[in-house]
Formats: sequence, structure tokens, C-alpha cells
Amino acid sequence: MPITPLDDAATAHMPTRLPPHQPPQAPAQRAWVVAVFGLAGLVFLSLPFVGLFISTPWSALHLQQGDLGALVVSVAYTLVALGIVVIFGTPVAWWLARHEFRGKWAMEWLVLLPLLTPPLAMGLLLSMSYGPYSWMGQPLGRLGLNLTNTPQAFLLAQVYGSAPYFIVAARSAFEGVPRELEQISLTLGQSPWRTFWRITVPLAGLGLGAGVALAWVRALGEFGIVLIVAYYPQGIPGKLWVNLQDTGLSAVYPLLWLFFLIGLPLPLLLGALSRRAYARR
Repeated sequence: MPITPLDDAATAHMPTRLPPHQPPQAPAQRAWVVAVFGLAGLVFLSLPFVGLFISTPWSALHLQQGDLGALVVSVAYTLVALGIVVIFGTPVAWWLARHEFRGKWAMEWLVLLPLLTPPLAMGLLLSMSYGPYSWMGQPLGRLGLNLTNTPQAFLLAQVYGSAPYFIVAARSAFEGVPRELEQISLTLGQSPWRTFWRITVPLAGLGLGAGVALAWVRALGEFGIVLIVAYYPQGIPGKLWVNLQDTGLSAVYPLLWLFFLIGLPLPLLLGALSRRAYARR
């Protein structure tokens, strides 16, 4: 039977056959699975700190002899070390972020080597270089500078332990600043120095703050390097070790809580500021 134009029109308006129904993968289900694994990871990371809270003998909590002195040593020298790291680490971070040159990879490795070296090994390396009978220690000793078991050695250990963390974070912060804005400032007659302080530093502020927070925590809690080159004066990590060896686990709780009370506020504050700045975008 021939097909008429009316048949064609009718066929065109007929609903097409749909393929068998296949339930799509619900994004909500995938998000639920990710959330479960993420929560499990957070719980796993928090278990030692939950254990600290549970096992702390709150009714018998008291400082050991010398704990306050160790607290003062750690805070005072960490502030000095942090200033040294920021003063000398900021130019290094900016240089690596803003310049391309042959052999740059070697400069980057020089920054990463202290970070990748285990703390005890780093302490041994410093002792080989700055010890009293080393190739650098002897001439420094003749100048009256002893870098073994002295406040200067304590600062040296803190700087080597914290500087790479600040430089890596600061470099990432500088790389996140659009170069176009800096070029506009220069074309408007601003000097490179004023451009750096008025454009680059404010835009990289949160990243620089994160680097300062990392350096603060690393310097405050440095133990491996300090154990080798600056056992005296004793800071918080060294005193924790002495309390554990002399008295036992019960003697470390007060100083450990003081360490968290001093070390955590700065990173937590910078993290809150970072989240607030991100929410405003």
C-alpha cells in the first residue's frame, strides 16, 4: 500500500521508542561515599589528640621543675628565628617566583634539601659543618662564636628546621600574584620597591601568613636538629624528652598542653582568615 503524505505526518508525530531505562549514577551517592571516606580520614587523624584529652590526669596536672624555663626559651628563640627566616627567606621566595634563569632547578633543590633531610640527619650535617672542630666551627670559634649547645646553636637549628617551609609557601604565594598588576603599577611610575610593598605583598598576604604559621610551628617544635647541635638551652621539645626519660609519661602532659596552646592559635587564625577571604570571592 503506498504511503501518503498524511501517513508521513502521522509518523512524524508518533513518540519515538526510548531505550530501556538505565538509572543514572546519582551524584548524591558519589558525594556520600566521598564524605564517608573523608570523615573516616579525619577521625583517624584526630584519634591521638582524643587520646591525649582522655588520658590526661586533669586532677593531678602540674608543671615539672624547669618547664616554665623551657617555655620561655622556646617562645623567645622561636620569635627571633621567625624574624630571621622572614627577612632572609622572603627575597629567596620572591626571586624563585619571579625569575627564570639557567640552573634554577639547582636553587630549588637547595631550598628543598633541608626540608627533605630527616631532622636527625640534618642535625648531624650541621654538627659536621658548625661543630667546634669542623671546617667552619674552628674559624668561628676563634671569633668567639660557638654553635654547639649555645643559644646561637639553638637559633641555627630552628632556622634550618623552619626556613624551607616558609620559602616554599611564600614562593607559591608570590606566584599567585598576577604579574599584570605589577606591570601596571610600574607603568604608572611606581618604583619596584613600592610595587612590591603596595601590590605584591598585600595580594600574597594570606600565602605569606600561611608560610609564617608553618615556620612558627616548625621552629617551636623542632627536636631532631636541636637534639644534636643544641641540647642546651632546653626548649619545650627537649624538656618533654627529659621529663619522659626522668619521670615518665605522666610528666609530659602539662608541657604538651602548653605547647598546643602556644603553637596552634596562629595557624588556626590564619586558616580562619583564609576561609573568610575565599568566601568573599
